[in-house]
Amino acid sequence: MSALPLEGGSSPETAPDALAGFTVGVTATRRREEFGALLERRGARVVSAPAIRLVPLAEDADLLAATRQSLESPLDDVVVTTGVGFRGWMAAAEGWGLSADLGEHLSKARLLTRGPKARGAVRAAGLNDHWTPSTESCNEVKEYLLAQDLHGRRIAVQQHGEPLRDFVAALREAGAEVIEIPVYRWLPYRDISPLRRLISQTISGSVDAVAFTSAPAVHAMLGAARAEGLEEALLAAFGGPVVAACVGPVTAEPLTSRGVPTLQPDRSRLGALARALARHLPEHGVTRLTAGDHRLEIRGHAVVVDGELRPLPPAPMAVLKRLADKPGHVVSRADLRTVLPGSVARDSAEHAVEMAITRLRRALGPSGIVETVVKRGYRLACLYEAGL
Repeated sequence: MSALPLEGGSSPETAPDALAGFTVGVTATRRREEFGALLERRGARVVSAPAIRLVPLAEDADLLAATRQSLESPLDDVVVTTGVGFRGWMAAAEGWGLSADLGEHLSKARLLTRGPKARGAVRAAGLNDHWTPSTESCNEVKEYLLAQDLHGRRIAVQQHGEPLRDFVAALREAGAEVIEIPVYRWLPYRDISPLRRLISQTISGSVDAVAFTSAPAVHAMLGAARAEGLEEALLAAFGGPVVAACVGPVTAEPLTSRGVPTLQPDRSRLGALARALARHLPEHGVTRLTAGDHRLEIRGHAVVVDGELRPLPPAPMAVLKRLADKPGHVVSRADLRTVLPGSVARDSAEHAVEMAITRLRRALGPSGIVETVVKRGYRLACLYEAGL
């Protein structure tokens, strides 16, 4: 399924509070503080749940073995998929006393870089890059190689967190000898409890979006959900109210292959991803209406009343969203009871609804927004629905 569209026109992402009232889950491990700060500066509430961790390169016996195999004879082509991975490979080789030999082998090979960051890392190492695809796609690199005669060619392929099985298999079927370079490998994060909580929050709709900056993080979240019997519920949430925001098509592939829509920026960068969220959520995640002569914007975990942001606890927010589903119409206590978070005993349900209404009125501030209809329920005092 294609990425969710990004609307043109006005640019609410330029406003410092564009994401105020919204909650975004962040699964990144590397640069998560930087990315979280980009979202928080735009007003978002950030839930950090690292999904994966890196195997330290210096301790990676597989990388050492692959490096030695690469040095056994000349390399014809080297596929460089990430800048950080290439730099890590160079640093690890230096630690093993192999940097001079590796540099000599690489200088005589064609270096195919997946994107500008990989190209920059190659040039920073004093090496010459041969070709970079315009799409920053491993698939385009594969097609570039397959268009040539690969029989007898010796090709090193730098992995980027997980094996490129289809990529490598295609080159081998074309007659190439392929050396897989596991420059860094992902493992599940040591403390998986924050990720489990984020899965629950996503399924319940307590977050408005989850941001992914690598495909292994997507796989890790789906895997953790699968272990709890919640994978289908998680996919349904991403296919419904919760936005799956991915830094690029490679990251998005585990979701798009399952038919899940994703939000992707025009450029595969953290800043662009933050801007894409700051455009999309205010456009698609806000209900705007007038009630009791007051302008309301219902968004995420907060409501904006006449321009003033007012955070709401989960129960009052759930009640407000249910009332906003039928602006001006009476919603029964029995109906409101069904949207209260958690389990509510039948004999205390009416009291729980009344308490949620009381807290909602107190949080909204001005009176007259939520009306009581005796013996029937409650309604928003709407003059008209202003749209979504």
